[in-house]
Amino acid sequence: MYINCKTYFSFRFGTFPTSELVEQAVDKGVQSLALTNINNTYDCWEFVKLCRQHSVQPIVGTEIRNGDQMLYILLAKNNEGLKAINDFLSDHLIQEKEFPFIFPEASAANTFVIYPLGYRNPDQLLPHEKLGVKATQLHQLTRFDYRDQEHRMVILQPVTFQNKTYHSLHRLMRSIDKNILLSQLKVEEQATEDEVFFTPANLLAKFKSHPKIVTNTYKLMDACSIEMEFYQDKTKRTYSGSKEDDRILLEKLALDGFKQRYGLKNKSAFERLNKELKIIDNLGFNSYFLINWDMVRYAQGRGFYHVGRGSGANSIVAYSLYITDVDPIELNLYFERFLNPHRTSPPDFDIDFSWTDRDEVMDYVFKRYGKDYVALLGSVSTFKHDAIIQQLGKVFGLPSGEIKTLQRSGKPTDSIQKLILQYGRLLYGFPNIMSLHPCGMLVSEKPITNYAAMFMPPKGFQTTQMDMFSAEDIGLNKFDVLSQRGLGHIKECINIIRQNRGIAVNIHDIASFKKDDRIKAMIRNANTIGCFYIESPAMRGLLKKLRCDDYLTLVAASSIIRPGVAESGMMREYISRYHNRETIKYPHPLFEEHLSETFGVMVYQEDVIKIAHYFAGLDLGEADILRRAMSGKYRSMNEFNMIRQRFMDSCATLGHPKELAEEVWRQMQSFAGYSFNKAHSASFAVESYQSLYLKTYYPKEFMVAVINNFGGFYSRELYFLELLKWGGNIHPPCINESDLYTNINGDTVYVGFIHIKGLQEKLVDKILEDRKARGLYLHLQEFIERVNPGLEQLNTLISIGAFAFTGKSKKRLLWEANFLQKKTEKVAEGVQSLFETKPVEFELPTLTDLPIDDLYDQMEILGFPLVHPFGMVDEDPKKYIAASELKNHVGKQVTVLAYFITRKHVTTKRKDQMFFGTFVDSKLDWIDTVHFPDVAARYPFETTGFYKITGKVVEDFGAYSVEVNFMKMVNFKERTYANL
Repeated sequence: MYINCKTYFSFRFGTFPTSELVEQAVDKGVQSLALTNINNTYDCWEFVKLCRQHSVQPIVGTEIRNGDQMLYILLAKNNEGLKAINDFLSDHLIQEKEFPFIFPEASAANTFVIYPLGYRNPDQLLPHEKLGVKATQLHQLTRFDYRDQEHRMVILQPVTFQNKTYHSLHRLMRSIDKNILLSQLKVEEQATEDEVFFTPANLLAKFKSHPKIVTNTYKLMDACSIEMEFYQDKTKRTYSGSKEDDRILLEKLALDGFKQRYGLKNKSAFERLNKELKIIDNLGFNSYFLINWDMVRYAQGRGFYHVGRGSGANSIVAYSLYITDVDPIELNLYFERFLNPHRTSPPDFDIDFSWTDRDEVMDYVFKRYGKDYVALLGSVSTFKHDAIIQQLGKVFGLPSGEIKTLQRSGKPTDSIQKLILQYGRLLYGFPNIMSLHPCGMLVSEKPITNYAAMFMPPKGFQTTQMDMFSAEDIGLNKFDVLSQRGLGHIKECINIIRQNRGIAVNIHDIASFKKDDRIKAMIRNANTIGCFYIESPAMRGLLKKLRCDDYLTLVAASSIIRPGVAESGMMREYISRYHNRETIKYPHPLFEEHLSETFGVMVYQEDVIKIAHYFAGLDLGEADILRRAMSGKYRSMNEFNMIRQRFMDSCATLGHPKELAEEVWRQMQSFAGYSFNKAHSASFAVESYQSLYLKTYYPKEFMVAVINNFGGFYSRELYFLELLKWGGNIHPPCINESDLYTNINGDTVYVGFIHIKGLQEKLVDKILEDRKARGLYLHLQEFIERVNPGLEQLNTLISIGAFAFTGKSKKRLLWEANFLQKKTEKVAEGVQSLFETKPVEFELPTLTDLPIDDLYDQMEILGFPLVHPFGMVDEDPKKYIAASELKNHVGKQVTVLAYFITRKHVTTKRKDQMFFGTFVDSKLDWIDTVHFPDVAARYPFETTGFYKITGKVVEDFGAYSVEVNFMKMVNFKERTYANL
């Protein structure tokens, strides 16, 4: 009877979580239930799984709507019917076309179609088509002489929300969706209040005079079934055409790569290779490895850089296939962390490409394996605190200022605000809109629409109405194809070095990078701005505290910098043990034997596996199950308690005292929650070394590459400052020398046009195309005649200094431009003179520019200065303590003059706000500050600029910072308007 049920995946419409819908059905004694979310099948497999767990017959389908108009309900008779529904949805959603008013007969062989009463003439219905009748419509059957058509009718009782309160929430969501006030919501734009879960007895009572309709409904539902083998692999089964050929090919490729990586004499590595190949084959993952290899091979052939990370970097097969550059032998990484006979979850490769290259790699996968079999993974964005208050505030008509105050305080001041918070609590976590997974791709054996419908997000690749959890449940293993800008830095820097210096860089010579003394010094001194993963203030501080200058320590630093480690106190414990190794007390000799690299701290997930294996005697597969259980993967299952008992029993068998076993378990459990995959950290560290090499030997080219990739922890301003610091001769954009992006020739750098605020893209294209075709611009007049820019755009170019090559002041050029532009506008656009026009001579008074004017123009037009920022401060930096002198004033009060770079906001356990600030002094050296809650409240960061800061100098493992007790902004120098 329940053939039209919705969950909150009927976005901004339904209010049932999927689990709650099934639980309510069970509570009411319902034996069969249909899920029909609006224009999607997003949670159908979660629904099927939950129904099976509760012995409820699941039926899946969808409710088709064009806007607010409900057209019909589709129910799958079987899996073929579900595929037809998914194909139908995909076709219309991808092409963004309206659904037809009549469901196509060609798609209906395995599908029931239920139309609303009155939508179609009963005499025109085909056998698979029915009319849905609501209890409130029964009186119409006699009025419209439908009584003799009851054999074509079924009960239609929509289930949309739980009760009256949730009906109100439904109305609020509809208003959010319409972007209107609640008072403006029309009746036809919302569901009626009776779309709730009536008991079967209640519903049957309503239809007691229409037994034929009841019987039809039961027959229809009994005719529907859906099958799914959960957790059975449905990823593309073969790469080459047969499983045996896949096995042979993978073995051949692995052996070829092994010889290049290890040579022919590494017996232990060779034994491990064969062991891994056997496990991979036994678990049926040959094709998974080959598809990842195929992606990487394509990228390498196109000259793309990649980083293979995640637990896949634990595999010597992956290392031999060049999927990853992390040597698992060197780092003692366990393959069982990645794949083992006990592990039911799919393997995990994370492959990073440059943000400029990833889409092409994805496009290759679509074309290589066919669009019917490939899709991006879907996801949903959910309602969170600020968005909820913002949206509900608008629905209730609150002014923006009142909404922002409520967002910050969370304390209502009237009845409307109380309602917002009341319904906001109900709305929190609801799916808001369909989105896509950041990196997941599916490559399936059968067409994707066997499992999910698809839509087309702005990304431009078809994406499943299914998330990663459902994909895992039904056995579709995702391929993680990620993007990052760090690889873009590296790729572009190598190209710039080749163009600027004629040098070809071997960026894969990681072994020599690790031994390079200059690179070691860069890490030790935290000269890492622009370098992937190691440039943030926190990371630079950690590198200084560790005095890090080697690969293994950098790998550890990449792990312990994560928030969970710092909050638990284990980051500080690691640093302390790092510097005081002789005082470390290990709870058991096996800890010293296997955790000496990390000084007894379980920094990595592999460390948990080591202790479970060597101390407790579990095999490596069982140890990984324990690690997953401790990290929360199985905490809702009995497996967690079972593995704990297995650990304790094994410790007892080995003779460990119960108290020791419990203490080790406690330590493992506390570490496992925040420990990091070592292979992941190692992969990050490899890329960090590549960036470090380029930063060390080609710093100017490297900083230009960072600037051009618009990526990193900091703003563009800091990267230009860093370029200045490393000797770059930076010039503002120039119409004769600049390109769209920043370029470098020798040490001379010209800022790219892309950084000019408000400069039209079509004008930049015209400048560059005309310059390429006809040569450099001779003077302002010729530029105007050739390009004919608008006066506003021309004034911007002059003000930023794009005509400095003329030798004329900007003030003079602005006067000339005003006259010349008006003169040029009288000539038809596109008409070019056959002869070179002699420039007009102007008699003007002397008009000069001052350096402060250039700085202000750059701040206004670019958003940052291109020269030393301290040229703008209305103070003498020599009066203040420099960053380099802080080490001489530990424990003392100092005052510094500092230029703001960034800050980190922290909420204390008492819910107070504090900050960590990052500044530079007049020598562009770093000053780190701590702003405790009371100081943060008294002296807030008002804006970017210069600050006079007073506070106590503190030292922490060789890193110095200022605990602020006073802070005040310092004025900029006033600009001059002389000669204007």
